Amino acid sequence: QVYLVESGGGSVQAGGSLRLSCAASGYTASLHCVAWFRQPPGKEREAIAAVDYYKAPDVVDSVRDRFTASKDNAKTILYLQLNNLKPEDTAMYYCAAEPGARVCRDDVLRFNRSLEVWGQGTLVTVST
Repeated sequence: QVYLVESGGGSVQAGGSLRLSCAASGYTASLHCVAWFRQPPGKEREAIAAVDYYKAPDVVDSVRDRFTASKDNAKTILYLQLNNLKPEDTAMYYCAAEPGARVCRDDVLRFNRSLEVWGQGTLVTVST
């Protein structure tokens, strides 16, 4: 069993920054596929960042100039650095993972592929 806990969300003004963390616990030995998704109010969930066994963390093109994903392998944490935040970034941000999968990054980023295990989410609110 794998458990995911997100942290780092909060309320900021436009132009501000936040660093989200996704910490995995439980049986993480085969946990290579991890991603960040977000769901703005009244909208569908969308993939933002992902990493897998073969490929480094990456983000979708729409946020590439402002968001960066990185991974701490020793602590099994996937970070999402949010810079120059805009009101439209307001959303619940979720971490998700697919235990046992080695390949998922490109499918998540290109096709918004859903994953098996989800965290509870962390709320990001950006005001003008």
